[in-house]
Order: sequence, then C-alpha cells, then structure tokens
Amino acid sequence: MKPTINAKDVAKLAGVSQSSVSRVYFEGAKVSERTRKKVLAAAEELGYRPNEFARSLITSRTKIIGLVMKGVENPFYPQVLTQFTSSFKKCGYSVLFVHTNNDEIQKEDVETLLNYNVAGVVITDATMSLTVAESFKAHHIPLVFFNRKLNLSDFYSVCCNNLNAGRAIAEYLITEGSTDMAYISGNENTSTSLEREKGFGEVLEQHNLSYAKHISDYTYEGGYGTALSIIESGKLPSAFFVANDIMAMGVLDALRKKAVQVPEQVKVIGFDNIDMASWPAYELTTWEQPIEKMVEETVNYLLAEIAEYTGTAKVLEVEGTFIERKTT
Repeated sequence: MKPTINAKDVAKLAGVSQSSVSRVYFEGAKVSERTRKKVLAAAEELGYRPNEFARSLITSRTKIIGLVMKGVENPFYPQVLTQFTSSFKKCGYSVLFVHTNNDEIQKEDVETLLNYNVAGVVITDATMSLTVAESFKAHHIPLVFFNRKLNLSDFYSVCCNNLNAGRAIAEYLITEGSTDMAYISGNENTSTSLEREKGFGEVLEQHNLSYAKHISDYTYEGGYGTALSIIESGKLPSAFFVANDIMAMGVLDALRKKAVQVPEQVKVIGFDNIDMASWPAYELTTWEQPIEKMVEETVNYLLAEIAEYTGTAKVLEVEGTFIERKTT
C-alpha cells in the first residue's frame, strides 16, 4: 500500500519548516516566492495534496459550496447545476450537491451542509422555514435562493423577473389575436408560478379577457395529461401559456396525438428556454431565463460574503428574453 504523503514529508524535501508548507497552502498567508516555489516543487515530486477537510477544522470552512436542488427531473435545473459547477470551479470552489425530496429543505439536508463546513449555500427549487434558515445565519454561512423568492426579508435571492415575463407573454398573445387562453402551472405556491400567472392575468384583465387555469406538476407527463383532458373536454383554447418548457413539450405532444394543428389552431408558449426547446421536433416559443447572468450574480454575492460576511438581504430580479419559434 502506497504510504500517505503529508506536509512533514514535503517540508523535509523542500528544506523548510512544516509551518512554511502550511502557509503556502493557506489562502492569504504570507510566504516568500522562493519558499513557495520550493514547496510546490517538492509537493509535485512527492504527489502531495493538502487535506481540505483537515484544514477546515482550523478555518471552520472548506472551499465547498452547497447546492440544494429538488427538481432534477426538469432539464432546466441540470443546466443550472452545470453552470454553477463550472463557475465555482473557476473560482477555486467545489460543489456539494444535495438532492432534497421535499418542497421545503429539511433539517437533515441542513445538517449535511453544516457537517461539511460549506463556505456558502445555493438553494434552488425549494423553500426553507425561518427556523432552518437561522442555522445558516448563526454560522455566518451566506445563503442564496436561486429562482425562488422567500417570503422573508432576511435572505438574498436571485431570480428572473417573472412578473414582467408573464405580462410580455400576455401582450404577445393578444397582439397575435388570441382571446381565449389557458395557463398551465405546476406547484401554484412557488413564487415563480405565482408571479408568472399574476403578470399574465393583469394584462388579460386590462383587455377584459379571462383565462382558464389548470394545475398540474412541472413534468412532461403533467403537461401531456393536462392537455389531453382539455382537448377531450371540447374546450380547446386558442393559446396555451405553460409555466415551464418540459410541461409545454408534453402539451405539444398531446396536441400532436389529437391532430390539433400548432400554431394554426392553437399557439403554445413555454418558459425557461431549455436546450430541448430548440429541437426540430418542438421549436417551442418560450421565455428565456438568463441563467448565465443569474448564476454570475449569485456567485459574485457568495464570494463577497465569504470574504466578509454582512448578511445582506436583497431580491435581485434579472430580465429575461422572449424567444419566438414555430409554436406561435
């Protein structure tokens, strides 16, 4: 069995003290360039790697960011995970992925993050009780809600401007001549669902128009089954606004199965602009969430808070973009 190489072995080969080796690998510590080069050369020769978890016992922090996610079946969130992993990696951080099975993050999820001494936390597609959230504040661990707003003024959140998006989609459909519309949503208690519908409904009301609301879940099957029920009821609208793309694809396939022509008989608009939305089989008109900008803002905030914790609370909304394709 290959023996474990430690800092003492590196110090001996480099001809420096063990504390000098520690300073080379401790961010912000002062060490001469000559010593740094000697230590790094010795470390490379021996195959030495510093133990992040051992170091975290001293600093009470690792170079790890916790990312909590629920909706992994929605292609939007794996895209988000990829963006975060890439962005944090460029900044020298790793991502600890925690999948939660509940809409609200649980105590055991929090304990996992605290046990790993994470430097910061991003929570997507989930909410959190005040009691649980206070655990992070007590440990001065910066926390961001991504693509969610929490009904508390104590935490930072980054999301798309869903209210304006809903308004713009309604205006577009009215301009295109749609009068009877349907809105299909997943979990109606999330901030994203509520604000998309609110903006959509506000504009329709201003034009003395109404819409039919249908609650499903944020899955392909949810969109497919809901659309089939609507078609079979004989109350087919002239336009569907579907609260995410994967549901909208289910709607399109249900319409295709029932030989309903899109966009001639009915128009369909999704939300997110996932990669699949541009596939030739769908070419879905949708609202693009600015993932890159949202991730950038989240990373910038977390790194600033890691450097100097302030506990700043703010809701940052980023404007998205309407993407017109063949379904309208």
